[in-house]
Amino acid sequence: MINISFTGNIQRHVSAPPCKVEAATVGEALERYFERFPGVRHYVLDDQGAVRHHMLVLLDGISITDRRRLSDSLDRNAEICVFQALSGG
Repeated sequence: MINISFTGNIQRHVSAPPCKVEAATVGEALERYFERFPGVRHYVLDDQGAVRHHMLVLLDGISITDRRRLSDSLDRNAEICVFQALSGG
């Protein structure tokens, strides 16, 4: 099972509880997550289905390589964590 979680700063804007899903790619995992929690989709993905510029998606602690098609493949026990990219000092 793939673990998907969202950082606390995202939780201030939209309810995004942690969840486990079955999937082979990041895109499939997020799609299964959004089926359960549809309000999160528009916050994370743009109208073309790509990761929004202000979002960061980590796969096992490393930024995904395909932010447009979300085709990064997943190991059986992968962890996906979604962050809101913050800037400033």
